[in-house]
Amino acid sequence: MTEHIQYSPEKDALVLLDQRFLPNREDWFDCKTTDDICFALVVMVVRGAPAIGVTAAYGCYLAGREVQSMEGDWKKNLHDKLDQIENARPTAVNLRWAVREMRRVWNETGDVSLDELCTIWLERAKQIHAGDIEMCESIGRFGGEVIDDGDTVMTHCNAGALATAGYGTALGVIRGAIDQGKKVKVIANETRPFLQGARLTAYELHKDGIEVKVACDNACALLMKEGLVDKVVVGADRITANGDAVNKIGTYGVALLAKHFGVPFYVAAPVYTIDPETPSGDDVPIEDRDPKEVTHVGDHQITPDDVEVYNLAFDPTPNELIAGIITEKGVLRPPYKEAIAKLFE
Repeated sequence: MTEHIQYSPEKDALVLLDQRFLPNREDWFDCKTTDDICFALVVMVVRGAPAIGVTAAYGCYLAGREVQSMEGDWKKNLHDKLDQIENARPTAVNLRWAVREMRRVWNETGDVSLDELCTIWLERAKQIHAGDIEMCESIGRFGGEVIDDGDTVMTHCNAGALATAGYGTALGVIRGAIDQGKKVKVIANETRPFLQGARLTAYELHKDGIEVKVACDNACALLMKEGLVDKVVVGADRITANGDAVNKIGTYGVALLAKHFGVPFYVAAPVYTIDPETPSGDDVPIEDRDPKEVTHVGDHQITPDDVEVYNLAFDPTPNELIAGIITEKGVLRPPYKEAIAKLFE
């Protein structure tokens, strides 16, 4: 599944499968401006750390095209647009990485025209797009080795093709194991409040013919106690220098249960999701999203009027709960601080 993020030369737009409406509708959202890109990121037309990075890379190109029609200093205008994209969401490090990568390319091109820069940026965005798929396939090959034939693997949130440019990170591990001839079943936690597991993970696995069952988030303890979970594999929006993994809210609780019941807990993510500049998960800003995602299911309100809610989107899982971090370079093992430092030497 790679068609959910497409650059259209005819439209000169980034065309995204609108994940807000899956699995019931397959609508498409055209991004032609910086505001379009930021809207798509904020309301989760597109979500998942690698997919956010790919989208941001194309967004920088679209920002350049937009600035071409603006008055004033184009360099200042463009820097402002890149700042807007970089600050669209605070937690996923891939967003920041993609914008900084485009700034790096800009710095290295020297004194070029805006039109030339846009051409260079579009090519780099396409490289990032294709490279993400290759990275996920490598993650799948390494991760497939930690999955045994006959395993039932629990996931939390969606870290599949829809969360990346294609193939997936956590679900890439599932696909990698299946490609190695292993039979694998998946339990997809529903992942309240946005229901990425129930809506998105189940959607893409079912579409690919991979056996999947959806479980309520609060069923994790019972499922593990009954011996129905052999491994847990999740993605990450940021992995810090000490190996803490920041992922969708509820991941920390799943990891604690896995530790209690002796179920190996793995994190799958590309190397550029690792943030060596941030010491630990406690140092990562946690996005606090629109309360309506909790108070409503669709347009139907499920909480009393004027009752406040928490809608923190992520939580950090401490490194001591993680059996391995699966990257395109291989599987990192504890002690993670040393393993990550060596990776970035």
